Amino acid sequence: MALNTHRGISLFRRYEGNPILTPKNWPYPVNSVFNPGATEVDGETLLLVRAEDPRGFSHLTTARSWDGRTNWIVEPKPILEPDPNIQEEQWGVEDPRIVFLEEEGKYAVTYVSFSQGGPLISLALTEDFRTFERRGSLLPPEDKDASLFPRRFEGRYALIHRPIIRGEAHIWISFSPDLKYWGEHRVLLPVRAGWWDCHKVGLGPQPIETPEGWLIIYHGVRATASGDLYRVGLALLDLDKPWKVIRRAQEWVFSPKENYELIGDVPGVVFPCGVVVNKEGNELMMYYGAADTSVALAIADMGDVMDYIIRCPSIS
Repeated sequence: MALNTHRGISLFRRYEGNPILTPKNWPYPVNSVFNPGATEVDGETLLLVRAEDPRGFSHLTTARSWDGRTNWIVEPKPILEPDPNIQEEQWGVEDPRIVFLEEEGKYAVTYVSFSQGGPLISLALTEDFRTFERRGSLLPPEDKDASLFPRRFEGRYALIHRPIIRGEAHIWISFSPDLKYWGEHRVLLPVRAGWWDCHKVGLGPQPIETPEGWLIIYHGVRATASGDLYRVGLALLDLDKPWKVIRRAQEWVFSPKENYELIGDVPGVVFPCGVVVNKEGNELMMYYGAADTSVALAIADMGDVMDYIIRCPSIS
């Protein structure tokens, strides 16, 4: 496979029908739709899409498709709205990531609750994406970009997240025995001074389990004269000890290029929050928010992605 090292590695191709979801697809008025979590349910691809209303507050709505590309069926009303009785959700719920917790037999949705104190990570469990059991906030603000792993490690749940501490925006990992009390916090992926991901990094979609380790897709931010530029990078974590980084790509693998990524409410943003691995075609389907305005899809060959990350520099 020939790799283009001048404008980012050519692993992902944009779906020719992009953007796949826009406000025009919504059955009720919204300003924008973006940053969807993704999973498979009953043979369908399910997206849990962030929709922003005309007040600037966000909620979550499901969209389903049999092929993950076309004929999306959007729920006629929000599926997870801010609860007026929960202070942490006062200004909206945003940016979900979805994993299936094998032990509980339920889907875990980590999402950002926007409170007066700032954004924080909240958790809800569901079996059907129609009713949700809210577990509340997990860690104090300011914190975003979180996902659980689908299984425990040494008896503990693991959470990837992105707190802001003294202005620093690294990716962290934390552990819990019960999904309520969290500790053993440590930096997992730091920003890299001078690089394309020098100002902020944050988890993209949920971790992807592979025989070689946990594939991590993340966004990196570089502040430019025209605003923050969001690109996408890759890392690989140890399969049984996910606090250990095995590999990290030096170059970004996906970046804003098309008009729907460069023009919108927040220009120059590609922000993936969900993936589905199509095992029949060995396809990695990456769903992302484009310019905080629409939902788009990028597709990669899973074998090519793993070949690439395994050739990246090892982390000692």
